Amino acid sequence: MYSLRAFFVAISIILFASCGDEVVIKPAAKLRLQYAPPSYKVVKLNCPYSFEKNANADVVLGNNCNVNLEYSNMKATMYLTYQKVDNNIDALLADAQKLTYDHTIKANEIFEQPRVDSINKVYGMFYMINGDAATQSQFYVTDSIHHFITGALYFKSKPNFDSIYPAVVYLRDDIRRIMETVQWK
Repeated sequence: MYSLRAFFVAISIILFASCGDEVVIKPAAKLRLQYAPPSYKVVKLNCPYSFEKNANADVVLGNNCNVNLEYSNMKATMYLTYQKVDNNIDALLADAQKLTYDHTIKANEIFEQPRVDSINKVYGMFYMINGDAATQSQFYVTDSIHHFITGALYFKSKPNFDSIYPAVVYLRDDIRRIMETVQWK
């Protein structure tokens, strides 16, 4: 009977000792968003300009040759606004710059990347806005005589730059492609 009692005590000690929670350190996990490599095609509209767009974007043509490029898988829209230049280039440039710099309240930094293509007469500026601003990218292109296009990228979510950063980088490449391929008619 003594050995049976010792046996149960030993088993109880082993069971209680083995029930402790062992701390397992897990590596930091981060969401990894990957998108298909872009495939570009020319968008031909009944408008005074054309450009190449990502096949992942749907084109929604609005009034006065305004275009929305909708990226449904990213819940993002790139708004392109077309305006004729009629001795108002200074006002159009000032408006485009003001729209960008209105985001300095929430932006951590704004980088400017000029675009000069004197062969095709396409001049512009690409603004990369880092931080929790409403838009992460804006741009304009013009021939400075007849045509002026502004563009802005918006996500259909509360701005959280860290969360949407992979999509922002992907779409910034699309914006560069649009700026590089704009052709005036």
